[in-house]
Amino acid sequence: MQYTHIQGVDKKISRLFMGTGDLRTMEEPQRLMLEAYIAAGGNAFDTAHQYRGREQVLGQWLAEEGLRDKVVIMTKGAHHDDGEPGPRVRPDAIRKDLTESLERLGTDYVDLYALHRDDPTVPVGPIMEELNEHLQAKRIHAIGASNWSWQRISEANDYAAANGLTGFVFNSPNLSLAKPNEARWAGTVSADAEMCDWHERTGLPLLSWSAQAGGFFSGHFSPDNHADAEMVRVYYSDNNWERYRRAVKLGEEKGVTAIQIALSYVLYQRFPTCAIIGPRNSDEFQSSIEAMNLELTPAEVEWLDLKREAVNQ
Repeated sequence: MQYTHIQGVDKKISRLFMGTGDLRTMEEPQRLMLEAYIAAGGNAFDTAHQYRGREQVLGQWLAEEGLRDKVVIMTKGAHHDDGEPGPRVRPDAIRKDLTESLERLGTDYVDLYALHRDDPTVPVGPIMEELNEHLQAKRIHAIGASNWSWQRISEANDYAAANGLTGFVFNSPNLSLAKPNEARWAGTVSADAEMCDWHERTGLPLLSWSAQAGGFFSGHFSPDNHADAEMVRVYYSDNNWERYRRAVKLGEEKGVTAIQIALSYVLYQRFPTCAIIGPRNSDEFQSSIEAMNLELTPAEVEWLDLKREAVNQ
């Protein structure tokens, strides 16, 4: 397992986060998956207030295994329409969601806390002041944004710096080799070239959700297969099919699969990255471990992303 560090968190953080979006129960397959993740050196979990029931399942398992202080939990709050209608990026909603998340997880702190959505009409000042209150109380050890534009994150961090507060120390948008045609879900943000350039300038860690583009590189899809309407809407494009072809070609040269190449692409950017994964079985999990250890050169990353016509040009 490879690890990184995020300001404010006193534990090393595995670069593969285990997503909990599908963690509805703790039956044997799910338990075995989590045990394999821990055995491989994984220690970081991604969940959210808006993921119905997932925080409770994760918290109960961590308590049963006595793992809470050995792992890193990232949870998220202030998602729109989460228990009440409309946008909820405001201090009272943040306070409510964090309090409930801590109760569900059975813990008195979370290592990483991210705002799950943004509402650009809300000033950043009250948001940062609210989050800093929880930092001071040790209920949160580090704060970040999920699905915010880099401009809003910069604005929030400028406010924090000007007012003696702690700013966002990580960002969690989508970043994948396949570039979405439009937002996969309402209010989500995918890292484009400008955001990636900003991360390279600032060095702010990026924790990517849907790092493998919902399985686009799995080989289960093709340009003439329109059975999955969401996949067609979000990822079907000439450029993405060319990226797929290049991932297949490079994978053949390296003796790995296209989806492993796609995950390695996320992990070998020019700035710190982690990938949130959601394997459905032990084979998929092992595939992710192998992809993490598969090194790509900067030239290969650019070639995969159609930024150069040949790796050695």
